[in-house]
Amino acid sequence: MNAMTMQHKQAQKDAPAPRKGRYRYHKLLFHVTATLVSLLFLAPLVWVVLSSFRSPVEATTPPLPPWPRDGFSIDSYDRLENFGQSVLHYAGNSLFVSVGTSVLTIVVALLAGYGFSRYRFPLKNFIFVLILSTMMIPFQSILTPLFLLLAKLGLQNTLIGLVLIYTTLQLPFSVFMMRNAFDAVPKEIEEAARVDGVKGWRMLVQVMGPLVLPGIVTVGLFAFLNAWNEFLAALVLLTDQSKFTMPVLMTAVRYGRFGSVDWGAVQAGVTLMMIPCMILFLILQRSYIRGLTAGAVK
Repeated sequence: MNAMTMQHKQAQKDAPAPRKGRYRYHKLLFHVTATLVSLLFLAPLVWVVLSSFRSPVEATTPPLPPWPRDGFSIDSYDRLENFGQSVLHYAGNSLFVSVGTSVLTIVVALLAGYGFSRYRFPLKNFIFVLILSTMMIPFQSILTPLFLLLAKLGLQNTLIGLVLIYTTLQLPFSVFMMRNAFDAVPKEIEEAARVDGVKGWRMLVQVMGPLVLPGIVTVGLFAFLNAWNEFLAALVLLTDQSKFTMPVLMTAVRYGRFGSVDWGAVQAGVTLMMIPCMILFLILQRSYIRGLTAGAVK
């Protein structure tokens, strides 16, 4: 017995040790690569923020180096504030459109996703595929019919009409996301809730709602970001300057008076536009990632 034990210990000693050096090398290579990629994506954002604090004279010079050489200045933000109405007015327009689009998209997508996931009705799969197929149609190609439709409804050049357009464009992806979120919830949970007497709206709000909350957050965040940053539809459908959203305002600042370009004001406006998006994403990033992966693994 002792001889066998000695042989076993000797075999363990002769076995190849884990290659910790190679593991550490791959780990270091991964972190270095991730850092370089992060810097590559962060560089334009940092450049925009630093450029927004350059003086008016320096803002017309070449953008490299991006940091202010004559000291930090907020003149670009002052010029943006004095362009037309207050910049807070245009930010309020964008906030109204973005929040309205998010809320309406969540409500419609939640009901549609639950229906496609839990109910059976004729041509269910065909209708669902038909909804998804609309994502392959560039919305730029249907701007003219949308413009004429809003004009007939009396909603042309209104923020409410813009909310309806944005919601329509967001629904195919949102319905797809919410159906996947509901499919990931076991049906036994609903059956148990029905045994306890929960039906109708209470089932959707009190039982299913918390379970698909990551999907709801994902749909709402997608709708908010797309509505906040969308430019072409707002430029075509809005003609009153007092109703401009932030991206359209950036175009007006971009061309300026007499065709001049106020690059400092442009960078200041872009910096202000990034703040709400970054705050929302940092707060909701965990639910956002969970919502994207909902239904991916059964």
